[in-house]
Amino acid sequence: MTTAILRNPHLRQDFAASLVVFLVALPLCVGVAVASGVPAELGLVTGIVGGIVTGLMRGSSLQVSGPAAGLTVLVFEAVREFGLPALGVIVLTTGVLQILMGALKLGRWFRAISVSVVEGMLAGIGLVLIAGQLYAMADAGAPASGLAKIAGLPGALIEALGQTDALASLALGAGTIAVLVFWKRMPKRVRAVPGPLAAVGLATLAALAFSLPVATVEVQGLLGSVQPPSLSSFGELASVGLIGTVVAFTLIASAESLFSAAAVDRMHDGPRTEYDRELVAQGAGNAICGVLGALPMTAVIVRSAANVQAGARTKASRVMHGVWLLLFAALLPGVLAYIPIPALAGILVHSGAKLIPVRGIVSLWREHRGEALILVVTAVSIVAVSMFEGVLIGLALAVAKTAWEASHIRLEVIDKGAGPVQAYLSGNATFLRLPKILDSLEALPQDRPVELDLSGLHHLDHACRTALENWAERHSAVGTEPVRVTAEPERPAARTERADAA
Repeated sequence: MTTAILRNPHLRQDFAASLVVFLVALPLCVGVAVASGVPAELGLVTGIVGGIVTGLMRGSSLQVSGPAAGLTVLVFEAVREFGLPALGVIVLTTGVLQILMGALKLGRWFRAISVSVVEGMLAGIGLVLIAGQLYAMADAGAPASGLAKIAGLPGALIEALGQTDALASLALGAGTIAVLVFWKRMPKRVRAVPGPLAAVGLATLAALAFSLPVATVEVQGLLGSVQPPSLSSFGELASVGLIGTVVAFTLIASAESLFSAAAVDRMHDGPRTEYDRELVAQGAGNAICGVLGALPMTAVIVRSAANVQAGARTKASRVMHGVWLLLFAALLPGVLAYIPIPALAGILVHSGAKLIPVRGIVSLWREHRGEALILVVTAVSIVAVSMFEGVLIGLALAVAKTAWEASHIRLEVIDKGAGPVQAYLSGNATFLRLPKILDSLEALPQDRPVELDLSGLHHLDHACRTALENWAERHSAVGTEPVRVTAEPERPAARTERADAA
């Protein structure tokens, strides 16, 4: 495989793209690790594995994997609850499950997950991420829960304004965000340097030049940070809470990766993603990250988009970006010690804001209010409860909405003024719409015979069948002719009155 990459006719384009992706990935890997509460080097380890291991495997040709802001909140909660040694067990188990799902051809089914649930999940993550990193920018400790983070922000920011050190930290973080926001308006030659790298570089230079009293990244060295899980750590798998965390990691990492793959496919004309193979590749990468005690990985849309826009043609670009990360971690780890924490926090605040589809919510509300409601409820549930429960609530709402829409039914009544009343049911008769069906049927004249045609039904569940039989008995009990149920009547051409039971 390596030989094939070296013989790549597009090696020049891929080499240039790999440098761009490396420069984008470097500050993000470090920032995600610090925000997750683990050594900064572990973010680089995950980026290296994502580039070299997952990058070499088949699946999506131009998608780039590594530690993602979308999992920061979940990783932080897991480390706080179970400890850093258990992180390797969680990530390793997640990888094994992803490999199994890919082998069982389940990758394509992740495309069936409601887009509103996924966007709501990312929006909820974005809100919690922004709230948590604003505390880091203000050099303050963040509360544990999402609601407490948001509720305590005004007080924390006001307190920071009265302290010199905290004010310097907040100003540096705000400056980092400003650089990221306005970088796209800079001249094209200047924009050759990726925005995240420029923002962190400028913040680092400012901190050094003005001797700002801000916290910087703690460096332990690459080998010192790698902590493979011990055999005793696997005993944690007996914990229901840890199993729930593994399931959350698996579902969220897989969904984010495969949705990212679909987005990347729309950016280029090259080979399309093989979803099951991509899921196996993600699983293999996470399994190795777990063995090394590193962060979990997903496909990252920011790096993937940078890869495509930089002109990458094959998987060689993402593999080489992993090599550059490895060389940096091995040869220049001391550089990390100069990076200010508030600068990394600013990058993650900016990344979190991108996860919240404000314009999308407004557009969705105008066209599909049910989907917009699912998105908002999922996001709020993640903030108010937790990641796993929030996603489950969103999925439950999506299923309930689909079931409700699938149970659409219509009752058409033809009454010529004399003779039997003809009623036609069409659609799907399920227990969800049973009250409407019965209300419409019971409104029919009690002193007239009724002919009920069920041939237009696509589905009639047991509850509705029983209810229709009981209604027919009651209607016939008052001395009227028995209700005649027909399967394929000929509809007479007559004036029609409609009662929509939907």
